[in-house]
This record gives sequence, structure tokens and C-alpha cells, in this order.
Amino acid sequence: MRRSNFALRLQPSLMEEVRRAAELEGVALNQLINVAVAEKISALRTEEYFRERAQRANRSETLRVLARSGRDNKPMSGDELPKGKKEVRRKTKKESSAAGRKHRQRANTRAN
Repeated sequence: MRRSNFALRLQPSLMEEVRRAAELEGVALNQLINVAVAEKISALRTEEYFRERAQRANRSETLRVLARSGRDNKPMSGDELPKGKKEVRRKTKKESSAAGRKHRQRANTRAN
């Protein structure tokens, strides 16, 4: 692996935080900075990937598939909730709209 040097100028307070983080992680300062840079690049590439995928998406087809998901599909063995877990019921559109209205009303009341 080819290595290269780069003079990195950090604010003293940030440098102290980085040193502390490296010590807590039990790694060298250089390794911590390498990992941090790699994580940032990964996040940027992931964001770019999803942006490109979103441009190719067919919204109407996606909504059509989601609208029929679960219909006429009886639960299979293994679909049961673990004991002690409550089932979460989805709100209907009507219930969701009513809850949204109440939330907005409360927010408006607090603002006044």
C-alpha cells in the first residue's frame, strides 16, 4: 500500500478532542483520522448513490406496489410477534388526517 503524507492543520480545541477520541478508542491518532476520512467518503458516496437511484425511480409504480403490499397474504409461520410485544396498528388515512389537524391546532395555540 502506497502511503502519502499530508500536513493537516486543525484548531487546537479540535486537535485535543481528536487526541482524546483516539486514546479512548485505543488507536493511533493517524488511524483515527484515516477511519474518519474513510467514513465521510463512504457517507458521501452513499448519498450520491441514493440520489442517482431516486432519479431512476418510478414513483407511481412504487406507490402502486406499496398500496397492494400485504393484501391477500395471510401471515406465514414465523410472522408472529415475540411474546410480550404489542401489535402496532396502522392508522387509516382518515385517522392520520385527524391527528395531523389536532397537532397543527395545538402548535398554533402554543404559538399564540
